Amino acid sequence: MDIRHELEELADKEYRDFQGKLLPDVPDEKFLGVRTPDIRKLAKRLIKSGEADSFMNNLPHELFDENQLHSLTVTEIKDFGKALDEVERFLPYVDNWATCDQMNPKSFKGRQEELLAHIKRWIESGRCYTVRFGMKMLMMHFLGGDFRKEYLGWVAEVQSEEYYVKMMQAWFFAEALALQYDAALPYITEGKLGIWVSNKAIQKARESLKIPDYRKAYLLGFKRKMPK
Repeated sequence: MDIRHELEELADKEYRDFQGKLLPDVPDEKFLGVRTPDIRKLAKRLIKSGEADSFMNNLPHELFDENQLHSLTVTEIKDFGKALDEVERFLPYVDNWATCDQMNPKSFKGRQEELLAHIKRWIESGRCYTVRFGMKMLMMHFLGGDFRKEYLGWVAEVQSEEYYVKMMQAWFFAEALALQYDAALPYITEGKLGIWVSNKAIQKARESLKIPDYRKAYLLGFKRKMPK
């Protein structure tokens, strides 16, 4: 399969321009403008045809759309060990939030015990999008029945000036306020998060449909002023 040709056939100029505005850190020439549903279909075809490994071994990719295809191909891998190996191999090449957030391996579901140590290592890696991916996996798989209070500390303790790390910290705590309110609340009320992250978490929590209005009103009282 000629992957580049397949992607070019699916390209949409208007969508390409839209993506460029969403991802200002990615050079315009890296975009073809292929929509996610089309990339997902192509990822499934790649796996079914047996050509996925050949594509995933060809790193680094030149195009954003190829990186998106890689993320969605990893997402579709059914074997947990294989998916984990491919995540580890691809993470050093992830260079934007969309590719990072697109990768959500289906095989990770229900494998919390095996996944946890990897998540902790990703969060502690110091690499922007590896950290972001680790926090997202913690948010998706460990804020429910497998939750432990210490996981909040893993995210709170990350010290980074990277915008996309701080945004994920805020997103994580907004979700934690929705799903584990009593455990997460002290991180807001006791100032355990940086001011920017805390304020953004409050904003996102107030936008959430999962949090009742009385809690949203209470959280608003803990917004802090940024130093001049």
